[in-house]
Amino acid sequence: MVRESKPRAGSLAFWPRKRAKRIYPRVKTWPASEKVKIPGFAAYKSGMIHASIVDNKKYSLTKGQEIVVPATVLDCPPLKVLGVRAYKESPDGFVVLSEIWDEKIKDDKDVSRKMKIGKFNKEKNMKKIESELNKIKKIRLIIRTQPRKSGVNKKTPEIFEIEVTGQNTEEKWKYSKDFIGKEIRIKDIFKEGEYIDVSAVTIGKGTQGPVKRLGIKVQNRKATQKRRHTGTIGPETPDRVLWTVPYAGQLGFQTRTECNKRILKIGEDGKEITPKSGFTNYGIIKGDYVIVEGSLPGSKKRLIRLRSAIRPLKVPILPTEVKYVSTKPE
Repeated sequence: MVRESKPRAGSLAFWPRKRAKRIYPRVKTWPASEKVKIPGFAAYKSGMIHASIVDNKKYSLTKGQEIVVPATVLDCPPLKVLGVRAYKESPDGFVVLSEIWDEKIKDDKDVSRKMKIGKFNKEKNMKKIESELNKIKKIRLIIRTQPRKSGVNKKTPEIFEIEVTGQNTEEKWKYSKDFIGKEIRIKDIFKEGEYIDVSAVTIGKGTQGPVKRLGIKVQNRKATQKRRHTGTIGPETPDRVLWTVPYAGQLGFQTRTECNKRILKIGEDGKEITPKSGFTNYGIIKGDYVIVEGSLPGSKKRLIRLRSAIRPLKVPILPTEVKYVSTKPE
């Protein structure tokens, strides 16, 4: 008799399936580059639309033809650089060597909603970093978002780090310290046609059973008088229930990264993309925006981290010709 078999229910690639520690993600790995640059940005998810574009993929069956694709609109208010943080290597991993902050941060009332601003000596810390450049392994910008300039109705900014990539530490340091107190725009980081990685915290769905959470088979009625449960929880030996057994638990609100999403368009006037009534459950895009092909993780108003592709496709960066963009709410 043929033995029935099937893939296990629920991938163990994402485990444990528990709630994210905060509502916007951390990016721990950045792509290496020879040129000194900032490889990341952050934006608020506004909603989805459909766009008519000319297919320019080399081996596509519809190359040169006009096709309709789903797309996600991101609201991209400029990011502000609060400071620079230098890391050195230790037996316990990377630790902070020193950091310098923008002197105007003390007058920023929105930042004080998010963090306590202590005392710091900018000149002293700068001299320390410059005297120990040979010890520095990583340099990161301390970034804050500006939600007041977006359609998100809130005042408290998100604060995170973006690593400055490059080969020469001295060049990275000179490049980084010039950005303190300045704004960074999306058009300075990415360009149309480029492939990027997207990280976000997915939509939370609370506690769910094993059928919805892990995709196990629904049992027949005679299986212990239940249907939506795990048929067997394991063998007699070992005499305990293994962690791989599908059980009920948290579904969603977990950090996920999707790789190689193509940028269709980068714009500066949000009015040309915003529906007359505004994006449903979001509002009006006031300034810069970016249209990314396909769907992205996370709910509306959630901060999404963008990063240069860490496993880039071996294709040239070709700007996409966008013929039409729907401005009707979807």
